[in-house]
Amino acid sequence: MSFSNTETPADKPADPYKAENKTEPELKEKVEDLVNFISSSKFGMMTTRIESSGLLTSRCMALAAKEGGGVDLLFHTNTESGKTDDLNSDPKINIAFLNSTGEWASVSGEADIITDRETVRKYYSPALKAWLGDLEDGTHDGGPEDPRIGVIKVKAKTATYAIATRTAVGRAIEIAKGTVTGSAPNVNKLRELSEEELDQCT
Repeated sequence: MSFSNTETPADKPADPYKAENKTEPELKEKVEDLVNFISSSKFGMMTTRIESSGLLTSRCMALAAKEGGGVDLLFHTNTESGKTDDLNSDPKINIAFLNSTGEWASVSGEADIITDRETVRKYYSPALKAWLGDLEDGTHDGGPEDPRIGVIKVKAKTATYAIATRTAVGRAIEIAKGTVTGSAPNVNKLRELSEEELDQCT
């Protein structure tokens, strides 16, 4: 069921910003621009559903690696943390990226918690020791064999993103013009990737 609060003229888009900025280039370009933006962002907000309450929560996560043509995202995790409880209960997940200029990307999908040592070793980073600590029991030392270290792999199902088409000055001019004329500013490449499109990338 869709939500609407008013009736708009039939010959005008009800969402002028989306109509003005949404672009549909070739799939290759759509995917490459998304992957490049995610790579440059490095950090994303991971949203999961809290097992106990059903509410949503988000955590900042550092991107560890990408697979599946760059659209499947991998993150390190402490398997004893709350997010693994959430994902074990409900694997549906969203990762959102944002930079200081207002460009953004949102990737929705399903997560798998991977604990096999081969995968952990492949993506291991010594920096994980700072986050997990050494429990001084000879096993839980923050090293690649520490059983607390796992990898969350997010299989992308859909993605939406907006990346700038103009410089900061150019965007400011477009927005100022829109304020005066009432026309939506053309400032972003607003794009959507469906599950069918993302399946073609992996």
